Amino acid sequence: MFVLSLAVDLHLPAAQSLKDKRMVVKSIVDGARHRFRVAAAEVGSHEQWQRAALGFVTVAGTERHAVEVMDEVDRFIWSRPEIEVVSMERRWSE
Repeated sequence: MFVLSLAVDLHLPAAQSLKDKRMVVKSIVDGARHRFRVAAAEVGSHEQWQRAALGFVTVAGTERHAVEVMDEVDRFIWSRPEIEVVSMERRWSE
């Protein structure tokens, strides 16, 4: 079993309120869950309206499959024009 997580720190320059932020975050989290079958959640920066910390996790039977899934999530996030990626970090878990 292979468990790979992705931590993403985002800047949302167009967000003018927590409501604006949550609409964008919900779209990303729900989109990743449905398209790539990963666990996804907002994991930090809850009260900052132009920042978001998101976490994604996949469990796979092979290392290659886990990497492929996270590559897709990575591309999905980078394809969003309304956000700026501040940082991304992948971690393997045992």
